[in-house]
Amino acid sequence: MRTTWTAVRPKVQRMPAGCVFCDVVAGRVAVFEVLRDDVAVAFLDKSPLFPGHTLVIPVRHIETLVDLARDEIGPYFERVQAIAAAIPEAFGAEGTFVANNNVVSQSVPHLHVHVVPRTRGDGLRGFFWPRGRYAEGEADAYAERLRRALAATR
Repeated sequence: MRTTWTAVRPKVQRMPAGCVFCDVVAGRVAVFEVLRDDVAVAFLDKSPLFPGHTLVIPVRHIETLVDLARDEIGPYFERVQAIAAAIPEAFGAEGTFVANNNVVSQSVPHLHVHVVPRTRGDGLRGFFWPRGRYAEGEADAYAERLRRALAATR
């Protein structure tokens, strides 16, 4: 399958001093790169959960997913999707875990999506934090709060 990329003109923005991912984009930091174009750079994570764990970063300095411009979302996530599609074949994985942190637990303040190879029995259990349950009626209240917040942003 051949993938074609939609061209997006990066918005002019100065790269902040000290951003290691901006240094990756500029070629000042060596990484094991697997994809590079005018939208994104993808490279192996230096501390992988499993071999093949890949980071996908936008070329333009953007700190969080919320900061990504609407016209950049599709092209950026096309690259994330391409990496997620290639990982099972490349590493004999059964699937992938795709994750993004915004602010909390975001080790580098430059948007990056993790694409991690997964196989059944690999030892990774659900999410990396404790899970809980909603009390009776609590889920309805939380869902309503989020629906109101979404309506306010449209």
